[in-house]
Amino acid sequence: QGQFVESGGGLVQAGESLTLSCVVSGVRVPTTDMGWYRQAPGKEREFVAQSYWRGGDTTYRDSVRGRFHISRDNAKNTVYLQMDALKPEDTGVYYCKAMSGPRANVWGQGTQVTVSS
Repeated sequence: QGQFVESGGGLVQAGESLTLSCVVSGVRVPTTDMGWYRQAPGKEREFVAQSYWRGGDTTYRDSVRGRFHISRDNAKNTVYLQMDALKPEDTGVYYCKAMSGPRANVWGQGTQVTVSS
């Protein structure tokens, strides 16, 4: 069964940076499209970024493009989300997940990111 353990969240001021990590087990990151989602208080969970295992392409939601960068370390079966120039509207719980395959419906506990103005 897949497991996703997110870490690296915290409380930062607007303009600062954070790097989130997601250690994955039960899913082979080297051959799986991986993504990050977030959920702000009172709002639905939303897509943030995706990394495609074939070809290395990435996609981002418009509001984070140019500020966030998704990457992976296949040897460590780990996915990262580098977040720069953070804004208060980036506040939320961040989750990583497999974007395809039999574990695509599995979610971890997430990591809280809070950006103060």
